[in-house]
Amino acid sequence: MTSVIVYNFLAPDALFQDCLEVSGCSPGELVLHQFPDGESYVRVMTECKGHAVVVLADLYQPDTKLLPLLFLLSTLKELGALKVGLVLPYLPYMRQDDRFKSGEAITSKTFAKLLSQYADWLITVDPHLHRYHSLDEIYSLETNVVSSAESLAEWIDQQVEKPLLIGPDSESEQWVSSVATAFQLPWQVLSKERFGDRDVQVSAPEVADYTDFTPVLVDDIISTGHTMLSAIQQLTDQGMRKAVCMGVHGVFAPGAEALLQSDLVAQVVTCNTVIHETNHIDIYPLLVNAIALQLSKDND
Repeated sequence: MTSVIVYNFLAPDALFQDCLEVSGCSPGELVLHQFPDGESYVRVMTECKGHAVVVLADLYQPDTKLLPLLFLLSTLKELGALKVGLVLPYLPYMRQDDRFKSGEAITSKTFAKLLSQYADWLITVDPHLHRYHSLDEIYSLETNVVSSAESLAEWIDQQVEKPLLIGPDSESEQWVSSVATAFQLPWQVLSKERFGDRDVQVSAPEVADYTDFTPVLVDDIISTGHTMLSAIQQLTDQGMRKAVCMGVHGVFAPGAEALLQSDLVAQVVTCNTVIHETNHIDIYPLLVNAIALQLSKDND
């Protein structure tokens, strides 16, 4: 296998160390700095010419990170890297997938064009695919999506007594159905009407036959928390137990954590795609396996 240099762009050190266990991978060194005027300085310290390269990157809250990441990816190409792979546990800018109001930017497409210019392949976990059927619709590089469904299902099976999986809105159906299928768990999806970023109304669930079950709300992203809390209130009104809130990516907008620290919520659980105290599901082994498979494919 061609020697592979792994560079860590603000990703968790645990993920970086796990990736170095992949055969043929060795650590690369970067210097990242921000000047007093806010401009970014990027320097590649480890020789990459003639090597395949993997960049592990954290793009949670992406606006201050994107430019230096693009500088890094471009520089690696200029310095002679054979291939540049990008690993983003959380892929931002996927929710604006249409022009909902006149004049709106469809940011998911622009963001995809930017990354596609500078990397050869992308690995990510459960991107928010709603109106897009796959990342290939907007990304021109090679993409590989890691699914967290089995990991979520295993946690539920081990930790929750008599779970009933609930999707708080139609967009969550793909994740709820995938998780439920793994252990043949009962599930249903609610409908949602949104009046603003933090103003939502969720339909009443049909849970008359499940009052002795534990509701587990499953979604790909927990952001403001209002959708989940609205659904939980409906469940509580029908006599159900305290709910478990589960999200793949816990982005947690300001105030969301406090909102979900409710007497109606038993626990909030997320994967470690975005580092947070609610991380109870380790997705790194799946990411490392995907990286190893991609590198093996590139070397064939």
